[in-house]
Amino acid sequence: MRIRPIARGDLDGLQQLAQETGVGFTSLPDNREFLASKIESAALAFEERTPVDDRLYFFVLEDEESGELAGCCAIEGQVGREVPFYHYRLGTLAHSSVQLDLHRTIDTLFLSSDHTGDAEVASLYLRPEYRGGQRNGALLSKARWLFMAQFRDRFPDKVLAEMRGVFDENGISPFWKCLGSHFFPMDFNEADRLTGMGQKSFIGELMPKFPIYTTFLPEDARACIGQVHEHTRPALEMLKKEGLRWEGYVDIFDGGPTVEAYIDDVRAVRLSTLCQVEVTANLETSERPSWLAATTGMADFRAAWVGRGPNADGTLALTEEEARRLNVGAGDSLRILET
Repeated sequence: MRIRPIARGDLDGLQQLAQETGVGFTSLPDNREFLASKIESAALAFEERTPVDDRLYFFVLEDEESGELAGCCAIEGQVGREVPFYHYRLGTLAHSSVQLDLHRTIDTLFLSSDHTGDAEVASLYLRPEYRGGQRNGALLSKARWLFMAQFRDRFPDKVLAEMRGVFDENGISPFWKCLGSHFFPMDFNEADRLTGMGQKSFIGELMPKFPIYTTFLPEDARACIGQVHEHTRPALEMLKKEGLRWEGYVDIFDGGPTVEAYIDDVRAVRLSTLCQVEVTANLETSERPSWLAATTGMADFRAAWVGRGPNADGTLALTEEEARRLNVGAGDSLRILET
């Protein structure tokens, strides 16, 4: 298994992933024309033919044996520059009566675009048949940090990740049902589809500009605020281990949390290092390797697990198979991380 940039010939495979993602996976709508446009945008980004603040770096997890796309992930260079990037910010309002000696604090939701200009890690999806053992999910999640560490000057100070919120057994979001549905004359899937395709202006036009008291929401909707979909929990745990934290921002449609961090504080960015490649014919390889390696080129970026860490002199010995998977040779550089 290896990570590589999406290619212009991956449209069929990407559409298959989009069809599998399910409700609430906003960034990957099942629309062939839109997906083709996304692939082209990513190709131009990896070729560095677009402005740095308008780049989408989209990666796929490739099964070398079958040639299938097993999953995907992405990095948005900066959000909110062209199209507003909205969240609810969970806040508190205090009310008191001196005469009656009464005091109350009430949670509120404010419409916010505070994350404008931040980078976003997004679109992480792994097909069910590849989820056993968690190694593929970790590869998808962590490879993005090695890419950001290698090309640190292409990114801003902060990074965020939007997590899919709670849906019931019928695929309905209690948060949307009790809040968003009252302001948008459409169902959740249509609102989600429009947002995923970049048509977000209707959010600012139709959502209330004043704070919403959460006490007006029913209990099942309040319980969704800041909570994640059951299938999203592993992704959230990996992000938390890297140092991303919830600071009170939630998705305006399903109430899922947005986690964030300063890029330089992310564990994988801080701890990844560069080393030089040696290729050796006979090497022992661990069944569960704990070292992740990524190449240092952008257009030909690759990432994969390797069976060992660097030697004392800073070189990294690779088997011929590992070198082929990463498309490197003796003397090339790799960025590595012990996980």
